[in-house]
Amino acid sequence: MKKLLFTGLAIGLASSGLSLMAYKRYIEQQQPIVNTSNSATAQLISNPAFAVGSAGRPDFTGIAAKAVNAVVNVKNYSNRMDTQEYVDPFEFFFDFPQRPRQRAQTKNDQNTPSGHGSGVIISPSGYIATNNHVIDEADRIEITLNNQKSYKAKVVGKDPNSDVALLKIKGENLPYLNFADSEKVQVGEWVLAIGNPFSLNSTVTAGIVSAKGRSLDILRSKSRSPIESFIQTDAAINPGNSGGALVNTNGDLIGINTAIASKSGSYVGYGFAVPSNLVRKVIEDIKKFGVVQRAYIGINALDLSNEEQLILYNQGNKTKIKSQQGVMASEVMANSGAAEAGIKKGDIIKRIDGSPIRNYADLAAIIGSKRPGDKIKVNALRDGRDINFIVTLKDQQGSTKVRTREEIESSELLGAKFVPLENAVKPKLGISYGVPVSELSSYKSDSV
Repeated sequence: MKKLLFTGLAIGLASSGLSLMAYKRYIEQQQPIVNTSNSATAQLISNPAFAVGSAGRPDFTGIAAKAVNAVVNVKNYSNRMDTQEYVDPFEFFFDFPQRPRQRAQTKNDQNTPSGHGSGVIISPSGYIATNNHVIDEADRIEITLNNQKSYKAKVVGKDPNSDVALLKIKGENLPYLNFADSEKVQVGEWVLAIGNPFSLNSTVTAGIVSAKGRSLDILRSKSRSPIESFIQTDAAINPGNSGGALVNTNGDLIGINTAIASKSGSYVGYGFAVPSNLVRKVIEDIKKFGVVQRAYIGINALDLSNEEQLILYNQGNKTKIKSQQGVMASEVMANSGAAEAGIKKGDIIKRIDGSPIRNYADLAAIIGSKRPGDKIKVNALRDGRDINFIVTLKDQQGSTKVRTREEIESSELLGAKFVPLENAVKPKLGISYGVPVSELSSYKSDSV
């Protein structure tokens, strides 16, 4: 009996050993083939800056070493007397909980920054990209590099519509980041967020791209024609990260970190960055023309993926529209590029230059990267039929020309036309001075 047991045990062990050897060989033969053109794993293979650590996990040390020296601390100093209720400069962007306001009684301390954030060096000569809200109302701006060297910065220009600003410091051979093509960014790819949260210099966090083309409706109170098409990431972003870099696995800039969605004001998993293509276009305009060249198709847009907008629209119209991807022309401006190309009220824009238009944010991002005079190919649906248009983009005045700040009237920048105040009117109104508004721009916040 014992002999039979030992024999059975021996046979079982031998069989198990053969099974394990066969399974090991099977696993080795079944290793997945990586498509190096479209996967996160491909980044580990093809990118020497993006290595695999000893535990088989991504190693970001190469990317961090490349990018961290190009991200700076931005301090905003204001000498203004606080005569109004104090509002935290980041509250608008970080959704801090409501709390009692404090009315300041004294002038701001010139040695204490009234706000701080981050910036990204984008040229060896010292040009720095940041958020407009980081340097808004600053009387003095101080830049501190990762090596702790400090510089005074000049504001070259700013654009509330995109929340992008351009600064300049005097420097040579400074570390800087190259722009990547944000159109090629894919959901799920690895990214690093670099900045100075809570005044902690040179902080690096990692995550992935969670979504593209996000509109948060946070710029509307600061801008007449906001452009919102944020890259969403779960890389940790906190107050102070604003203006910092969102980089890909090449260490190239794919966005400027701008805001988080949070009830506490701190990171909860939702960070947002202005895409690099829009940042680059705004900066190029500021450097070359002194003002951002804003182009329009010439329509008021209804986001068909926005159920709240659809409910309001359907309540006031006999023809009901179902929720879907795309943007409908709810109004076509006279003498606009859209009108001249043949686009009509009710047409649904589905693609521009081959890129899908899923929502208003997609449309705003593409048009926001264009200038007056540029031509685009628009694919739309009309009564269920595909129609293509070639649209020449114009500015709000119907011009296809690119103009400098000196060539643009202040009334255009303000979005209204003005007339002199007649002396005969002053007593009737009980005033001695002022400028009457004669006409408001027909372009609204949903115009594109």
